[in-house]
Amino acid sequence: MSSPTALPTSEVARRFEEQTTLAAWGAAALGLLFGLISFGGEARPIAAHAGELDVTQPAAGTASLITAAAFLLSTLLHRRHETRAMPGWQRAVSHISTAMLTVVFGAVAFMAVLTAGEILALGLQGFVPAPIAAALLTAIASAAGSWLAFQAGIELRTRNLTQLLFGYLTIGTLFAMITAADPLWWQLHFSSLGNAWAFNLTVIVAGLLVAAVGLYIGRDLHRWMGDSRLKAIGIVVVLFTATGAALAGVGVFPVATASVAHNIAAIGTLCLFAAAALAVTIVMPGPTPMMTLTTVGAGIALVTAVLLWRPFGVYNLAGLEVIVVGIIFVWLTTLVRTIGASAPEQTRASARTRLLQATKRTRTQT
Repeated sequence: MSSPTALPTSEVARRFEEQTTLAAWGAAALGLLFGLISFGGEARPIAAHAGELDVTQPAAGTASLITAAAFLLSTLLHRRHETRAMPGWQRAVSHISTAMLTVVFGAVAFMAVLTAGEILALGLQGFVPAPIAAALLTAIASAAGSWLAFQAGIELRTRNLTQLLFGYLTIGTLFAMITAADPLWWQLHFSSLGNAWAFNLTVIVAGLLVAAVGLYIGRDLHRWMGDSRLKAIGIVVVLFTATGAALAGVGVFPVATASVAHNIAAIGTLCLFAAAALAVTIVMPGPTPMMTLTTVGAGIALVTAVLLWRPFGVYNLAGLEVIVVGIIFVWLTTLVRTIGASAPEQTRASARTRLLQATKRTRTQT
């Protein structure tokens, strides 16, 4: 198959759009088939209580698997050539990030369908769709998820991952709030939602996505600065990956059953993210004035937010957590856009055959 880059830009865009549309129709057909098999001619409510059969959970599971498959297929079709010239360690990092994102896209589709189902159930109370209607809903969800995932597989930028991260956190937290057993959870903190599996799963997958963002930041920095800064870039990647692991630990250890481990993971997430932010700021060659302004502004905003929580008591811990996440989103978005604007879009294969050997050679050169 000839490289699409040899074709005019308009022809490449048209071909990609045709492939994406075809993938969406294929996903719809699979979703319809699996939906008909799952519901087996039995009418079910859109959403039901624990232990009862409903439409949403089978639809979410089906859409999740099909969406993940669409992303993986698109990546293999359009980006496998990027790793051909890479050494083994760099190729392994690329494959790991692809595997992580395959899981993430499936989880995003799963949580999005669950949330949509709960909202529909609240708005259409008492409505029980016919099996064919439930299968059609499954087909629509599968097509929508696959259309987005297939596009991402064609060309995925780091800034797209940050948008996906905070969008997923919003969807997952919304679902956890809708299904929370305690309607007064907000009087404490978001960890109070940890008694439900939805919030824990959201945080675990968010940790996986943070680690993937770190890998993509490392990719962009390497495209920008090359092998000469490989050791410093590696430190940035390790710190972001550790941040993601700590965040996943917040979900693995719910506050209700493992409060000590939960608190350690939560504090570790904040400390590791601060270290990662400091490291990437130092590694970047000459942060732009806008990046510097955003960093200073984010620091001032964080201090102000903490002071408004304690000692002034303007809001509780849950309110503080929302504000902190919002500030981090603004800063992280500015960071990845700044790096993305400076880094070339072309893949850059490392000249180092071994990662540890690359670190040693870099030290010798300096």
